[in-house]
Amino acid sequence: MTQTNQFETIFEYATEAIVITDNKGEIVRLNPAAAKLFGYSLPELKNKRIETLIPSRFHGSHTGHVKKYHTKKKPRSMGAGLDLYAQKKDGSEFPVEVSLSPCILDNQEMVVAFVLDISERKRAEQQAKNYQHQLEKEVDDRTLILKEAIANLEDTKKQLDQSLKKERELNQLKSKFISTASHEFRTPLATALSSLSLVEKYSERNEKEKMGRHVDRIKKSIRNLTEIMDDVLSVNKLEEGKVMVNAHEFNLIEYLNDMIAEVNPILKSGQQIKLSHKGLKELHITQDPKLLRHIVLNILSNAIKFSEVNSLITISLSTIDETVKITIEDQGIGIPAEDQDNLFTRFFRAENAGQIQGTGLGLSIVKQYALLLKGDVICESEVNKGSKFTVTLPNSYI
Repeated sequence: MTQTNQFETIFEYATEAIVITDNKGEIVRLNPAAAKLFGYSLPELKNKRIETLIPSRFHGSHTGHVKKYHTKKKPRSMGAGLDLYAQKKDGSEFPVEVSLSPCILDNQEMVVAFVLDISERKRAEQQAKNYQHQLEKEVDDRTLILKEAIANLEDTKKQLDQSLKKERELNQLKSKFISTASHEFRTPLATALSSLSLVEKYSERNEKEKMGRHVDRIKKSIRNLTEIMDDVLSVNKLEEGKVMVNAHEFNLIEYLNDMIAEVNPILKSGQQIKLSHKGLKELHITQDPKLLRHIVLNILSNAIKFSEVNSLITISLSTIDETVKITIEDQGIGIPAEDQDNLFTRFFRAENAGQIQGTGLGLSIVKQYALLLKGDVICESEVNKGSKFTVTLPNSYI
């Protein structure tokens, strides 16, 4: 068999599609495998341009690639790194790999293109990509689930820590309350018992003046005990959420005058309380007078308790828009700056309070009652110059 016959046999029976083109890019020959791959008969493609087998959107770029190849011919793969597509007679497209080789055929320079349909490989690659994407998605999903689980565990730990902290704080509060309450109860009880014994003694001697002094001490001790019990009951009701606001309309100026009259008996010698309402004859508000009474009475009691004899306590009343301000100012011992941040904390007492009676509950109750009335209370104070408490409330709770 001659070399030519060998070539023809290989060309005819090769399972790989072979297309031969001339320098103009026209198809000179193609083997049966190529005709079958592209869906044409052999005569249909004779002298057709190679672009017949390429999707029209690639014609422009392919022409440039052909010219470039012919300037420097050598065996190589076509479009390295690119996704190449061929087109069948029916217009369907499929991915291919193309190897090019220059050759001399019938004394003419030709280019032999070996075309391989890589549809199956592309499908396998796409499946592999899809599988990888699915795996990555599953990993991401599980990572997310793990992160959420960790976050939930951290939240649970945080809640447990907060619960434990709150429980410790409650235990500390209970211990502090027992210690404070026992001391505060013991002092007025001891005073009352001592004064009662002296009253009996002076009664036998008919010394009425001395009896009167000790009866006043007993009354004061009973008032102190009543205040302590009121504070304890108020804290309990606040804890259980049983404090209800019962708002109705009343004249605030008349109300404050009544409260001044109520505390006059506990004023120290020479102490005075003055009410300033800037010429207002009446000021009607809709609030809970019972809760407001507790707020004002507590601040007034502290002003009396922490101020010296012959001092002045002022109550100033003002209104801005739909808001009323009640300012109570004394000339007492004042509150150290470093203690003012904790002033409305339960059981807290300023360092300079000394032996002056108190449970440390009053101002915390005042704060909570003010908030319940949709208002607030703030304090400005300077040591040895006095304190100013400003209660701000809406004119109408409703």
